[in-house]
Amino acid sequence: MTALVIGGAASGKSAFAEQLAVSLSDGPRCYIATMQPFDGECRARIQRHREQRAGKGFATLECFTGLHRAVPPEKSTVLLECVSNLAANELYSPDGAGDGAVEAIVEGVRSLRRRCEHLVIVSNEVFSGGSSYAGDTLHYLRVLAQVNRLLAQEADEVYEIVCGLPICHKGKGVGA
Repeated sequence: MTALVIGGAASGKSAFAEQLAVSLSDGPRCYIATMQPFDGECRARIQRHREQRAGKGFATLECFTGLHRAVPPEKSTVLLECVSNLAANELYSPDGAGDGAVEAIVEGVRSLRRRCEHLVIVSNEVFSGGSSYAGDTLHYLRVLAQVNRLLAQEADEVYEIVCGLPICHKGKGVGA
């Protein structure tokens, strides 16, 4: 099963995604972390996420670019956090895919899907705050929007988190 969890900043998407991943299986769990610890703010956010998932049985695998190289434990439940960081890394990191970011991310997710039992993907919702952006910011948002659309098409379930509340747009929770 593959689930895509999308929401705005501080919407509760990470907590929901972790809860979903834990509920899917008692087997091995793998957290694929994509945020690079560039500064104090990033390190603090990483620490908050580590504390939030403490005791939930997640092994952490850092993967900033080249998701297709990530090898989670066999038959595991994988939590990929977060596609928005991964998109920025693929676009702007010297090790990233650059103009091939969309393909690199989507193929990386497909590769993960073949290797695990369940996959929960977290990403940021884009463009609800408007679309009057320019330059690299607009390019990044368009790439992330395209990746989100492609991942939503392939996912079994798609959730949007608003004010901590999950709204199911696709899958078993629709119409419930």
